[in-house]
Amino acid sequence: MEKYYVSTRDKNKKVSAKQAILEGISSDGGLYVWPMLDQVKIDLHKICEQSYLENAWMILKELLHDFSDEELRDCIQKAYGSSFSVPEITPIRKVGDVYVLELFHGPTSAFKDVALTLLPQLMSCALKTADSKALILTATSGDTGKAALEGFKDVENIGICVFYPDQKVSLIQYRQMATQQGNNVKVYAVEGNFDDAQTKVKELFLDKELAEKSQKEHVLLTSANSINIGRLVPQIVYYFESYKTLVNKGVIQLGEKISFSVPTGNFGDVLAGYYAYLMGLPVEKFYVASNANHVLTDFLTTGIYDRKRDFIQTISPSMDILISSNLERLLYYMSDKDTEFVKGCMEDLNTKGSYQIPEEMLKKIQSLFGCAYLDDEKTCQVIRETYENEKVVLDPHSAIGYAVAHKAKERPIVSLATASPYKFSQDVLHALDRSFSDELQAMHTLHDLWSDPIPKGLAQLEELPILHKEVITIEEMKEVVEKAMEELV
Repeated sequence: MEKYYVSTRDKNKKVSAKQAILEGISSDGGLYVWPMLDQVKIDLHKICEQSYLENAWMILKELLHDFSDEELRDCIQKAYGSSFSVPEITPIRKVGDVYVLELFHGPTSAFKDVALTLLPQLMSCALKTADSKALILTATSGDTGKAALEGFKDVENIGICVFYPDQKVSLIQYRQMATQQGNNVKVYAVEGNFDDAQTKVKELFLDKELAEKSQKEHVLLTSANSINIGRLVPQIVYYFESYKTLVNKGVIQLGEKISFSVPTGNFGDVLAGYYAYLMGLPVEKFYVASNANHVLTDFLTTGIYDRKRDFIQTISPSMDILISSNLERLLYYMSDKDTEFVKGCMEDLNTKGSYQIPEEMLKKIQSLFGCAYLDDEKTCQVIRETYENEKVVLDPHSAIGYAVAHKAKERPIVSLATASPYKFSQDVLHALDRSFSDELQAMHTLHDLWSDPIPKGLAQLEELPILHKEVITIEEMKEVVEKAMEELV
């Protein structure tokens, strides 16, 4: 079985798993995929008998082929051994007739922690054979930035630059990033929205001048976004883990299908579920849950992806995205790995702002993927009704996923809760018609209503000074990256 990753836009562009993780994005602009993924079948019996760490090793060793067993075990232990506040890592809570998968018990209270505690370990391991240093460039719509900063802070031979849209993240997300400590971290607010920042980061990876400087300085430019395969594959594990939980609780018998509802903007989280499906996870349906920026809902309904629309700032900022990068990987597998087709779609998106897939492919996608979206008003209604009816508090992103799961006909269904409600205390309290004075006091007010403790990392924000205050333009991003490369050397 061939063990090389290829670009979604050129099947002849082949790299090892370690190379794919270090590069982040292919030199042709494509994303790295493993063509043989759908030939792997994970043993569900073993999954249901093993711990999270054991399952992570069993799954990842099938995907990261040039990491030794010892290297993988060491990376996994460092990532999950003591970083999460609950032993299950990703526990499930039954809310009504929906099983809510809580992905926010890591150091920054967001689902990104599951991958971004592991990616730095994988990258650091890969760098040992590369004779180089690495500079992480990451655009964030809110949660990825803090999780990446926390994961990579003070990691030897690695620097990180995070770019977030100025005034377009929650106040807690802002404070999490602006107070970040670490000798190797740089945080910049960028004038524009997330798509502007993400598009520029992709351009910088393909910039010839930066590439020459990178070679000269022996500094690899790479990403911690889910465009990096090392960010994506750790998320596969919690889909299998949720299945294990339902089997062991007697909700389903081994081999029965379950469904998932996933709040997503960049399509990475639900794509990880699709990867699990390709590897043998019994899935009936994936529901792609969107906010008012419902470009994915429209695509899954019509087969037309059109980013030419107004950007809407919502109370679920991590989903405020119009260019869903990971959809490119779905197109690769759904087109029977036709890299020329994917390349054509991406060229159309870049030049025309849209592309359309064939009707036959759309039907194939729709047979596995459903979709729906909620605007802010309906999201607030769901938060309020869930608290009133179930005495459970959901953050705005998780509320969208829960609402879509609640209305779906498939059962059992698992809804992914992607962030702690304390990260969005103000919006949650507003939805619950409660008053508060400021963002930090809002967390304490919410705690009066909700028995779950305020996560340690959020509780500490009150005491931490603002360290990163710089606001830059999109055009200035290249300049600060060049400077960061020089400082890393």
